[in-house]
Amino acid sequence: MNAPTKTEDFAVKIPDGVYAETVLDVQHYTDRLFRFRMTRPAGFRFRSGEFAMIGLMVGEKPIYRAYSIASPAWDEELEFFSIKVPDGPLTSHLQKIKPGDTVLMRKKPTGTLVLDALTPGKRLYMFSTGTGIAPFASLIRDPETYEKFEEVILTHTCREVSELKYGQDLMEEIRNHEFLSELVGDKLKLYSTVTREDYPFTGRITDLIENGKMFSDLGVPPLDPAVDRGMICGSAAMLKDTKELLEKAGLTEGANNKPSEFVIERAFVG
Repeated sequence: MNAPTKTEDFAVKIPDGVYAETVLDVQHYTDRLFRFRMTRPAGFRFRSGEFAMIGLMVGEKPIYRAYSIASPAWDEELEFFSIKVPDGPLTSHLQKIKPGDTVLMRKKPTGTLVLDALTPGKRLYMFSTGTGIAPFASLIRDPETYEKFEEVILTHTCREVSELKYGQDLMEEIRNHEFLSELVGDKLKLYSTVTREDYPFTGRITDLIENGKMFSDLGVPPLDPAVDRGMICGSAAMLKDTKELLEKAGLTEGANNKPSEFVIERAFVG
């Protein structure tokens, strides 16, 4: 075996006990949003909807943040959807990654936005703002979601129309996918709303739930704990307000160890 070269002596050392994966593809949606795909470690298992701690070596130390895995559990690659924060400890560097770069990932995924945390129901709502759509990008591409629910409604609220494109691309991908298109059929609906520009549907999702417009736009009855289930991922204020609306409708919050009618991902803020 060859002795290490001088350049290798000074190479950044990858921390022990973490995966070091290769970036395969990067797509920038706006000056605030991008997605990337990277290799999936052999033997890495997760449930659709969970998040992982991903990071980069910045200088000589690793910096990690919680990121929902946007790809479904069956995918051979891992996908993530991220905001860009100019002075963010991680995202200021992460937004510059290119194919071939190395991204670190801790080995244990976790999270509450999993199907196991919900009791059986008929209609599943996924309420998201901004990059909070990421765990739902995983779940809407998982066949198990459609085995458990007759109807899946993904809501995505952003400030500007351009920020909705990731969700719209997901719908297009499912429509054109060889086995998902047939499995999903017309079970999945995307309800996109914008708060700062003109668009067919405008307003905060909490307002549209409260005034009933979301239900009339979708042609579905108001929330009913007997049939409806919910998942929430987004900004801290949106989590709080949506949780209150679901509880007001009679739904109870659940967890991995106590399944119930809705779940919240509190590790995410954005």
